[in-house]
Amino acid sequence: MSAARRARNPDDTVGINPVFTRPGEATELPRFRLPDGESLPDTAFQLVHDEAMLDGNARLNLATFVGTWMDDQANRLYGEAADKNMIDKDEYPQTAAIEERCWRMLADLWHAPDPAHAIGTSTVGSSEACMLGGLALKRTWQHKRRAAGEPVDRPNLVMSSAVQVCWEKFCNYWDVEPRYVPISEDHKVLDGHDLDRYVDENTIGVVAIMGVTYTGMYEPVEQIASALDAIERDRGLDVRIHVDGASGAMIAPFCRPDLAWDFRVDRVVSINTSGHKYGLVYPGLGWAVWRDREALPDDLVFSVSYLGGEMPTFALNFSRPGAQVLLQYYLFLRLGFSGYQRVQRSSLDVASMLADRVGAMDAFELWNDAADIPVFAWRQRPGHTDNWTLYDLSDRLRTKGWLVPAYPMPDDLADLTVQRIVVRNGLGRDLASSLLDDLETEVAYLDSLDRPLPAPEQHPGFHH
Repeated sequence: MSAARRARNPDDTVGINPVFTRPGEATELPRFRLPDGESLPDTAFQLVHDEAMLDGNARLNLATFVGTWMDDQANRLYGEAADKNMIDKDEYPQTAAIEERCWRMLADLWHAPDPAHAIGTSTVGSSEACMLGGLALKRTWQHKRRAAGEPVDRPNLVMSSAVQVCWEKFCNYWDVEPRYVPISEDHKVLDGHDLDRYVDENTIGVVAIMGVTYTGMYEPVEQIASALDAIERDRGLDVRIHVDGASGAMIAPFCRPDLAWDFRVDRVVSINTSGHKYGLVYPGLGWAVWRDREALPDDLVFSVSYLGGEMPTFALNFSRPGAQVLLQYYLFLRLGFSGYQRVQRSSLDVASMLADRVGAMDAFELWNDAADIPVFAWRQRPGHTDNWTLYDLSDRLRTKGWLVPAYPMPDDLADLTVQRIVVRNGLGRDLASSLLDDLETEVAYLDSLDRPLPAPEQHPGFHH
């Protein structure tokens, strides 16, 4: 099909509002190929701006953990630092120094034995941080096996069946066998139960999740470590733990400071978190911290020139934004421990209020409350109705602007559908009350139906 023919197909062009066109400008532009000529900046801006308006309102997205709001000072700082490439430490040495300050603050927050002797890095997000944590586990295991003259061709990683999908990717990309411990009604998280059935001499580590994506529940790291202690006593296997604290590692220190889940547990060698989740930064930032330099094999670390010396770097991505690192440092300085505690407790209070109200409705039964991170899930009460499902309710709420996902639980509970709410900074009590009003209205509407609804489309967008 010729370019001229394509240009006449309305589906292949973007029309320009006549109010925004200037004399001599085109009145429409191709959608899937570069335009032949230039447009004025205001015209191009208006086109992109108007298309982006079709996205949902991020503040009403109760499916995502990712931050959707920062204050004006942070927005100014973001604009000033948008051109900084985090990996170019020689060109941006102060940003590199601030990155180190941030992960050392996290090492201290997570009770590293000697924060000055810990090592860490920023990443694009928790997925990259998990990949790095998994690689360090695998390489450490390989070195020990080779030193003992043992084969290294069959590594495995033990984790919950409710693990975040990035761990499935890690195992796929780096040739590690995933061993999933199934969750159940009796064991809603990985809690050490039957762990000895999954761990063997080829196990590179166990992943413990602080804030399961499906439900927000913490996995009991001390309990998992105790099960591994018993395995070492009985079978001589020394298996270490990586804590996936994508959400909970920025909640637990402030709201449950006495809970031992971090480097206070001897078997924990590394922890990751998402700066862009409950670290409260815009999307594009994760952190990984290792207990000490011995926990991160030297052959995974590259050295780059930095202020006339050398700086270690461990990352999968190279060109990536440095602005979010500065935003994290800004928030660490702005909020401090007490500020983070206030913000996170406020989110937990709102989530607890929502969970109480949802759990009190006849239609629902809570799977968990919001006792850990500000996230909770519920299922439809058995026998309530056959005329609608949680997918129907999700669709009805979407018409009001709310994104409240419904989804099946992992494999061994795949017949169970739950719905989940994530409370983030910015969802206050007034907005939460509006959500509850809409929820009650839509449940009343669905309950009034006298026949089953057709099966609704299951929307994409839930990333477990």
